[in-house]
Amino acid sequence: MLAAIVNTTLRDDVFKEDTTTTEFESDIASRCGQEAGLFTITGTMANQLGLRTLLTQPPHAILADARAHILTNEAGGPAFMSGAMIQAVTPSNGKYLTLEDIEANAVLTNNIHKCPTRVVALENTIGGVVVPLAEIVHLDGARLFEAVATGAGSLKEYGQLVDTLAVDFSKDLGAPMGAMLLGSSAYIAQASWTRKSIGGAMRQAGVLTAAARVAVDEQFGEGEYGEARKLRCTLRRTKSGLICRT
Repeated sequence: MLAAIVNTTLRDDVFKEDTTTTEFESDIASRCGQEAGLFTITGTMANQLGLRTLLTQPPHAILADARAHILTNEAGGPAFMSGAMIQAVTPSNGKYLTLEDIEANAVLTNNIHKCPTRVVALENTIGGVVVPLAEIVHLDGARLFEAVATGAGSLKEYGQLVDTLAVDFSKDLGAPMGAMLLGSSAYIAQASWTRKSIGGAMRQAGVLTAAARVAVDEQFGEGEYGEARKLRCTLRRTKSGLICRT
């Protein structure tokens, strides 16, 4: 990873000149079944940019698990950045939100006394539980690589079920920092404006994206399913208590 950082490109990402960054964004977007990606410093920034870009005209509300990171650990970001009301729902199964939970709590009426649900924000994994593909719209995929490593599905299978997606490279993958917002080309272009307005656009971004690239390649592996690399090995070892060699 240090070698990748030392030898990376040092072009300007604000003007999309840094090939290390643009190629990494394209690769992760392709793996996740999305058109484009936008590198961010943190997962919180990726989540909040994602929500702000989806929420264009108030009144609007975000429906999410009551334990969701965007509600409990992002400093009131949905209210501060998007002026959004939160519809916090406790999963009826005690594990994760289901379609039935969403249908029972989403506000879809034209009644002007109500605040309509405009975004359903899911998190995978949440509380250590992998949300099945059948239940999976913005997805906080801070630990999506870990969910895929368990065999629950591929990056693309999860990514194609949602409108927008955020993934994190600094959790179990071990990058120094960094996350990515994924979505349609038009959506990412708009999110780029918002990222710039809050000081999130970077000049020599290659220093960070080179490290994130190595983290993905070494800990997750290639393709949408990954390979038998350290991340999958660690999960298997946790379950079995065996030593796994890479």
